[in-house]
Amino acid sequence: MLPRVSFDTERQALASACRRLASEGLVIGTAGNVSLRSGEHVVATPTGCVFSSVVGDDMSVVSLTGDRVDGLAPTSELGLHLGVFRAFDWAGAVVHTHSPMATALSCVVDELPPIHYQMLSLGGAVRVAPYATFGSDELHSFVLSALEGRTAALMQNHGALAFGPSLEAAVENALLLEWACGIYWHASAVGSPRVLSEGELSDVVAQVQRLNYGRTQE
Repeated sequence: MLPRVSFDTERQALASACRRLASEGLVIGTAGNVSLRSGEHVVATPTGCVFSSVVGDDMSVVSLTGDRVDGLAPTSELGLHLGVFRAFDWAGAVVHTHSPMATALSCVVDELPPIHYQMLSLGGAVRVAPYATFGSDELHSFVLSALEGRTAALMQNHGALAFGPSLEAAVENALLLEWACGIYWHASAVGSPRVLSEGELSDVVAQVQRLNYGRTQE
């Protein structure tokens, strides 16, 4: 039996994030996985966990090399999560879902264009990683390439991945991506969606800085 290690705060936070993702409709049943880095360890959802009812004690704890040090067997997509943590040293958490809108668009488009300025939080246009078998090194390589300069990617005929410096940020990015996919879907049903230009996006960045937009002010 593996020796018990703590990480109780991280386990509980991860379970709470899972339940929120389920309540928001991004995950049904076991279709997704989430991880949270803590120093030289990663707390991850176990394989086969039901997001709507998972609890902290169910979580797996692994090293950054993938060795299990506590808990249940980790998600089959652990390699994808570890790849993100290795590629982006500022990454604190990773969220992978098969959310409906993102998964649907991943079957159709090669890129989700910047149809709303909020997508700047994801780095702009969201790339679609080519299809490969889940859990494979090939898939991990495709997704990491799609994430270059971004905090989210679609995975062709599979789902979506988002990450951030914290668990809260990663969850919010996953929610934002699903929202953007929904906006694109609905706009496409009416006509050809207009896309923001590089100049328009640059103006948004300048305006955010000028107004200190998004921050509570006295």
